Amino acid sequence: MTTRPALTPLIAALPATVPFVGPEAQERSRAAKFRARIGANESSFGPSPSVVAAMAAAARDMWMYCDPDNHELKSALAAHLGVGYDNVVVGEGIDGLLNLVVRMYVQPGTPVVTSLGAYPTFNFHVAGFGGRLVSVPFEDDRESLSALLDAVRRERAPLIYLSNPDNPMGTWWETPEILRFVEALPETTMLILDEAYGETAPASALPPLDVSRPNVLRMRTFSKAYGLAGIRCGYAIGEAGTIREFEKIRNHYGVNRMALIAGAAALADQAYLEGVVAKVATGRDRIAAIARANGLTPVPSATNFVTIDCGEDGAFALKVLQHLLSRDVFIRKPMAPGLDRCIRVSVGLDHELTVFEEELPGALAAARGK
Repeated sequence: MTTRPALTPLIAALPATVPFVGPEAQERSRAAKFRARIGANESSFGPSPSVVAAMAAAARDMWMYCDPDNHELKSALAAHLGVGYDNVVVGEGIDGLLNLVVRMYVQPGTPVVTSLGAYPTFNFHVAGFGGRLVSVPFEDDRESLSALLDAVRRERAPLIYLSNPDNPMGTWWETPEILRFVEALPETTMLILDEAYGETAPASALPPLDVSRPNVLRMRTFSKAYGLAGIRCGYAIGEAGTIREFEKIRNHYGVNRMALIAGAAALADQAYLEGVVAKVATGRDRIAAIARANGLTPVPSATNFVTIDCGEDGAFALKVLQHLLSRDVFIRKPMAPGLDRCIRVSVGLDHELTVFEEELPGALAAARGK
């Protein structure tokens, strides 16, 4: 028997799982590439040409470490958002920032509130720090603000996660509902408001930035509409004292030099972003039309994906997903009860959506045993 250093009891007790199985791993296992990579909510449109040029010009300087203060990108973000320099922190995507926030507010046994079926990476971090996840079901395919608030009060939870627009359903709440929710939260509860899909949402879904509240952190990313998922760069916006706490524990060299350059260049090209947002809206309409043409029901979406109700149970939707994978179409699906009747399709390039359109009827027929 091999003797090895002992893990902490917490880590030893955790299952050896990851939140997602990447398309690359699936391609390796099936020894074939996907013809349509429309499952990870990436932007197939990519970054703007000006961003690509800035990254290419910077490539020769990658021998240098990044600026540990992230000064240029923080300054650009503050100016773009109309907030102070001290109201912004940059991290390794929203995922990296979620890890830091959980570390800041969660001890073993601490109750943490989220929605059942919401972004699983957040749950992964809560488990990693020993928190006790308290989840409430979606209501009418949206995160239930009233149920979330009730859970916070019942559990006296110091941390709650809410995404708006939501992943995996693509639904959203309008500004008045979000503001009422924020006002009703205890001042001792930190709200993580994940706005990863904010650029593709209607303006009415994004409340004005208010950096006076110590218990609200708004999180955004360059991974979605800006087309930079591969560089892992996101940011949080909040009250200066709250943001200052990140400095105690963040990896000051964690956001690489290329990401900082690309992020600043992306912010400077808002015209390209507007064009991508328009393409995303067109792609959502096309996916919804494909769904309806096959007798399925698309869920209204404010994101860069469309969740499609397959009309039966979770087992049937899983079969649809599996048959699409076998036809070289990479998609994903919600897995929580009530949501698992659906599949989720990211907006892709025209030829990718054509592959989906061509293969969906056969996948549905196969799932029905025909």
